[in-house]
Amino acid sequence: MAPIYDRSGAFLSEHLIRSARAAVVAAGPEVARLIRRDAVSRRDLTVTSDAQKVTLGIIAAYVVIIAILWNVPYVRYSLWPFKMLVIAFHEFGHAITACCTGGRVKSISLDPREGGVTHMVGGKSAITLPAGYLGSSLIGALLIFCGFDIVASKIASLVLAACFLLTLWWGKKDWLTILTILLAVGLLVACWFIVHAEPLRFVVLFIGVMSCLYSVWDICDDLILRKVNSSDASVFAQRYGGSSQCWGVIWSIISVCFMAAGIIAGIAAFPQSFAQQEEDSKNFLPTR
Repeated sequence: MAPIYDRSGAFLSEHLIRSARAAVVAAGPEVARLIRRDAVSRRDLTVTSDAQKVTLGIIAAYVVIIAILWNVPYVRYSLWPFKMLVIAFHEFGHAITACCTGGRVKSISLDPREGGVTHMVGGKSAITLPAGYLGSSLIGALLIFCGFDIVASKIASLVLAACFLLTLWWGKKDWLTILTILLAVGLLVACWFIVHAEPLRFVVLFIGVMSCLYSVWDICDDLILRKVNSSDASVFAQRYGGSSQCWGVIWSIISVCFMAAGIIAGIAAFPQSFAQQEEDSKNFLPTR
């Protein structure tokens, strides 16, 4: 029996060696493919196309432009329809988290001058209070992500148009609010028919940047310039400790991180040139 065991052991060892060699050879192409894919993934995070460079430049310009318009008297009225929408995103954040944590929403009101109010019963205030600013920032990051591509912007614009019209239901119904919101919806529609909806990207980006940084500008306005005692950060500080300024800064930092994540994801997902995006746009709900 021993000799048989020895021969079969030697045979088994040789068989294992051959099998291992064959497995390495067979896996070679797959390993190489994974290495190439990893290299491509790393390259995807680099800004290579002109479309990406232009988009990043426009985002930077929007940050400066919106910050100026937000604080200049009279000129700030040009932001009304977009501010109403961003306030709506903010209140949606409160409302959704209230429903998810066992609460009930009684009403939502929007006013571009005074902001928004969500009247609700129940819910976890530790979650619902920061959800307004963080929710609007998360939506803004998604819009910035979509703003890197024409087709993605088309999809986002359909959602935005519906949200604009919803703000008419909850918003303060004066003639200026109604007119500016209808003009904003008209702008979205018009952009669909210009160069295969390419300008739509820049409208979506504008709303995304404004929504992402709404917490930064609004917290600065409430807690530093006007020192409003009824802000979300003030109420959060009264209930859970700390200062309203501290919580405001924390939420602002998180909002900026959301914005950065949206930009990075957009760069990775949409490396196409303007010409490639235009060609793709012709095949998705084409206009002209």
